[in-house]
Amino acid sequence: MRTPGEIGDPTTPTAGGGGNGTGPAARTARSSIELAPESVFGFLGSADENLRELERLLDADIHVRGNAVTLTGRAADVALAERVIEQLVALTGRNRVVTPEAVRHTYAMLTEGSSDSPAEVLSLDILSRRGKTIRPKTLNQKRYVDAIDEHTVVFGIGPAGTGKTYLAVAKAVQALQNKQISRIILTRPAVEAGERLGFLPGTLNEKIDPYLRPLYDSLHDMMDPESIPKLMQSGVIEVAPLAYMRGRTLNDSFIILDEAQNTTPEQMKMFLTRLGFGSKIVVTGDVTQVDLPGGTRSGLRVVSDILTDVEDIHFAQLTSSDVVRHRLVADIVDAYERYEADRPAVAAPHYPGNRAQRRAAERSRR
Repeated sequence: MRTPGEIGDPTTPTAGGGGNGTGPAARTARSSIELAPESVFGFLGSADENLRELERLLDADIHVRGNAVTLTGRAADVALAERVIEQLVALTGRNRVVTPEAVRHTYAMLTEGSSDSPAEVLSLDILSRRGKTIRPKTLNQKRYVDAIDEHTVVFGIGPAGTGKTYLAVAKAVQALQNKQISRIILTRPAVEAGERLGFLPGTLNEKIDPYLRPLYDSLHDMMDPESIPKLMQSGVIEVAPLAYMRGRTLNDSFIILDEAQNTTPEQMKMFLTRLGFGSKIVVTGDVTQVDLPGGTRSGLRVVSDILTDVEDIHFAQLTSSDVVRHRLVADIVDAYERYEADRPAVAAPHYPGNRAQRRAAERSRR
């Protein structure tokens, strides 16, 4: 239950009001929200961690006494705080665990001005296994997951930690469990990122295995580890380098190409034309992390110009705001983007545009 309070003197500016402090958004407002007793602990979080996160994010003053939450501040700030709290309470009503991360994502979705309900976005289940549920955690992730359902070919492009590959593998496992497809194919280009394959011990397959390890890790999170070797042996699940895709037609399959920024335009074309009947393709990558040799164009960068207007192909863009790893990862991604944006004016001659070029330039200076 929400009880609005009195509006203060409209001519009295409040802190942070902006402008001349006389508009409706600058008026002092007070509101009270009464929580259901069973929702209080879930809303506040362990040791009040959710409340502290709300106090950090919101400009309105928050006071909790018993099961009553009182908000005071500018009318606009109080209105936003009300919406955030109502969405978090709705999450607790759906038996979802509210965490500081959920608080941050709810706040971000509401401040972006989206019409989507954060409670609905954060309670969309893809897979559940051994008490762990995989679901989108941001609005862009929800749109990405929806696009996979609605389109035959989807490109998920964004920085590290945005869940591009993890969510794609979850959708693939879900499709297999629902018998929508008969096999899952996971592939990556085996491109060196500063290392040399020749110096790795073992056979060719053993040398390539580290490049595919992240895909195995995702599978182990979503399926019984004991079943994975059997499914791989029977061909229901295949994890292989991109080169193994040449000359094949892949029917009734969910096919994921990871690290696609390290494909050439020719490799990207080869991969996309493997699509067979009853199949779905998801391509993931980060165009800021290209490891191709100097001068080689990234197939992921080129393909967006070629296929943008083709029907049933969707490009999903994820950003630092969609990072679901440690909060510092988003800050690191933003810092690198600022650095890359500023660098051409001062250091472009000495720092080429991708990591392979930078290593080559560094060797030439030695």
